Amino acid sequence: MKGNAVARMSRALDLANRFIISELESRGISDLAPSHGDIFFLLFHCDRLPMQEIACKIHRTKPTVTILVKKLVELGYVEREKSQEDSRVTYISLTEEGRKLRPIFEEISKLLNEKVYGGFSPGQAILFEEMLENVYDRFAQGKDGDENQESDEYPLPG
Repeated sequence: MKGNAVARMSRALDLANRFIISELESRGISDLAPSHGDIFFLLFHCDRLPMQEIACKIHRTKPTVTILVKKLVELGYVEREKSQEDSRVTYISLTEEGRKLRPIFEEISKLLNEKVYGGFSPGQAILFEEMLENVYDRFAQGKDGDENQESDEYPLPG
């Protein structure tokens, strides 16, 4: 065993992010980062979500999501709306400009998956995902063996 899996995963993630940025830029989109992708994919599947639910589903803190959403609002891709029932709740939804990005994101996701899974048999692809999930689960375990309360209701693409 070489013992350098984390370094390899980190380098692969860095290259995947560079690939995403390059693909976005080749389509004339230079104002988004890969970290915005999770929010877009959620909103492509759910018209409107509370900010707290977005944070939970993409495994980010609410302050981090607030920063990401603020940028998307400034760019005109999403809009915020305060709940009329509970002023503490803010809903996020795509604008028309944001919805126009769906086919681009789907195309880039397909290309990314071809890079990640290229050459794998279906069985190897399943095994690869299971091994990554096992690694994730070991890190997600709390100090006393309890798993963090992060939601996997929405498995992210790619």
